[in-house]
Amino acid sequence: QVQLVESGGGLVQPGGSLRLFCAAFGSLLRINAMGWYRQAPGKQRELVARIISGGSADYADSVKGRVTISRDNAQNTVYLQMNSLKPEDTAVYYCNANVRRMSGYDYAYWGQGTQVTVSS
Repeated sequence: QVQLVESGGGLVQPGGSLRLFCAAFGSLLRINAMGWYRQAPGKQRELVARIISGGSADYADSVKGRVTISRDNAQNTVYLQMNSLKPEDTAVYYCNANVRRMSGYDYAYWGQGTQVTVSS
């Protein structure tokens, strides 16, 4: 089994910054991609940013220029640096990983979620 452990959420004022952290633990061969999604009340879960093992990253248009995703392949970790936060960034943020297991098959895993609240 693979587990994703997240940290770094919290309450921040508009214009502030937060850094989210996610680590993958368990029996795996490699992590193909890691990313962050978010879900605000009454809305569908949406992609924030994703990074593949080679380092290429994709960002939602709503966060481009304000958010940077990075990963440490050796440590199976991913970071999300969020700057210039806006109230509309308020949501539960979920870490996601696409993992190649020892069986040779790929599986998707989710973290438990971490709350980010942007408010004055």
